[in-house]
Amino acid sequence: MLALALVVIFTSRRAFMSPLALVVVAAIGLAAILLQLRLRRDLLAPVRAPFWLNVLGLVCAVAAVFADVLHLTSNLMLITALGAVICFAISGMTVLHALRGGKG
Repeated sequence: MLALALVVIFTSRRAFMSPLALVVVAAIGLAAILLQLRLRRDLLAPVRAPFWLNVLGLVCAVAAVFADVLHLTSNLMLITALGAVICFAISGMTVLHALRGGKG
């Protein structure tokens, strides 16, 4: 979470208007959740992030980053960036829900 905090603190407000910046912040947040999952030893049941959703998010993120090289239109780049953020967010929510033990 420290990495996410440092990115938010030391990044200008204008930089967050970029969809790629949102993809990076979402990826850092998911990495922090997965690291917490890896380091916790008090879990009774194993908690796994949805692998296919993480792969889909990674594919969308790579497509958004390399939109110029892949000759994607700007609208398609925005859609792939949004797809990556949504995949990372759903995966993170799934892991957090499992970490809480399904309470709620």
